[in-house]
Amino acid sequence: MMMLLFSWLLLGAALFLVLLRFTMRGEIQAALERDPAASSAWEVLLLYPSIFAIACHRAAHPLHQNGFRFLARLISQTSRSFTGIEIHPGATIGKGLFIDHGMGVVIGETTVIGDNVTLFQGVTLGGTGKEKGKRHPTLGDNVVVGTGAKVLGSFTIGDNVRIGANAVVVREVPPNAVVVGVPGRIVRQHGREIPGIRLDHTSLPDPLAQALEKLQHEIDAIETQLKEHRKKTST
Repeated sequence: MMMLLFSWLLLGAALFLVLLRFTMRGEIQAALERDPAASSAWEVLLLYPSIFAIACHRAAHPLHQNGFRFLARLISQTSRSFTGIEIHPGATIGKGLFIDHGMGVVIGETTVIGDNVTLFQGVTLGGTGKEKGKRHPTLGDNVVVGTGAKVLGSFTIGDNVRIGANAVVVREVPPNAVVVGVPGRIVRQHGREIPGIRLDHTSLPDPLAQALEKLQHEIDAIETQLKEHRKKTST
């Protein structure tokens, strides 16, 4: 009797894993494409915290939308305790989300995330106060948010945007741009669409450093002109 029960449990677990792999195939494929450490789909399914967190969110979100908010929060908080990733069940998440490592990631209640978004560890998609209604950011498609970055407030991050590590973004960002610094500063990409999903969130332009470098060149040019003028007047 016990052997039969154990066999049924094993069969049920196997069927559940196969079903989970099918329903999470987009997220599994995203992890395989964006994480060079990922070696197989089964490794991603069984060992990656982002897969577990997103699967729990998919179970909790419809419960939250249909008024079963306590049960929805129970699922999300249980997921948080296992993964270190806190996704409010009210958040809306598109296809192909990949949360790399994931520890310390927080996604607020009214956050909207598009397709093929990548979040690194320590990212916060949060609000700025106790206002009601939409109070968290909306992320477009193919957005990359670097390690430790904070996106705070109800505004839109456009498609193909890259946000640098530890940036603090508090205002809207147009498509095809990069954001760095505290507070976040926008560097446009000359209107070009970013090809594919670029995961480099550290080697990004620094507009302040570029401005200082330009100023230094102008100072050097003025000093050269002054030296030439002094030579002419002395002769």
